[in-house]
Amino acid sequence: MKENVLDVLMYLFETYVDTDEDPEPDQNELRDELSRAGFGDLEIERALEWLDGLTEHQENIVFNPAGGHGTRIYNQVELERLDVACRGYILYLEQIGILSPLQREILVDRLLALEASDIDVEQIKWVVLMVLFSQPGQELAYARMEDLVFDEASGSIH
Repeated sequence: MKENVLDVLMYLFETYVDTDEDPEPDQNELRDELSRAGFGDLEIERALEWLDGLTEHQENIVFNPAGGHGTRIYNQVELERLDVACRGYILYLEQIGILSPLQREILVDRLLALEASDIDVEQIKWVVLMVLFSQPGQELAYARMEDLVFDEASGSIH
């Protein structure tokens, strides 16, 4: 089975996002469940490390959607990994108020941490959902992003 870290993360996200269970199951339980689901040990470990990176320093983050505007200058590594469409979509999400500048930085960090050879807008959408879901008080932004993801996924043809 050829999965990547994002596949494992999406599986976890879809499995736990709408459950009433403990939102933070034990990592050993997660490893066992993911193994039973057919994911490889390397992808499981990388996904759990990715999640740890997402939740690091959450208690020190203050979210202020009205605060701080500026132009994001991407470094060479970011430019190589995030093409124009990706950077444009991130800017769009920031401009419509779904992402704050701080959340944009978390998003870019988590996208690069995927270590995927290519990153596309569909991957960005799922990572944005995970970033917003992990942060308290972001229910409205999460709902708006969820609408964007699933409305575009149903795809109406004009």
